Amino acid sequence: MAVNIYDVAHDLDKGIRETPEFISLQDAYREVNENADAKAKFERFRDVQVTIQEKQMTGQEIDDETVNVAQQVAQEVQENELIVKLMEKEQAMSTIINDLNRIIMTPLQDLYNVAND
Repeated sequence: MAVNIYDVAHDLDKGIRETPEFISLQDAYREVNENADAKAKFERFRDVQVTIQEKQMTGQEIDDETVNVAQQVAQEVQENELIVKLMEKEQAMSTIINDLNRIIMTPLQDLYNVAND
């Protein structure tokens, strides 16, 4: 019986959304967004991250001003309990995503390992 891989992917999506880690991440994200100070700091942090990533992707040098702003924003973020909690929850979710990615890639790894033997 053929498997519809997209149905499996949608089941995985549903399963991820039902994990305690994802639910905790949602709660932490909601708490940050409900606190004006935390929300503003978190948005600024994300903006700085995007700026740095864009510069890296386009081969631009990251100037001292950008580095200084990034360090300042990172310090502010680390001093906010709500944002620290959110980042901890993001890390837990990232671990799950990395584990799933490793599992998903196993068939290709097996294929190429067999082909190289």
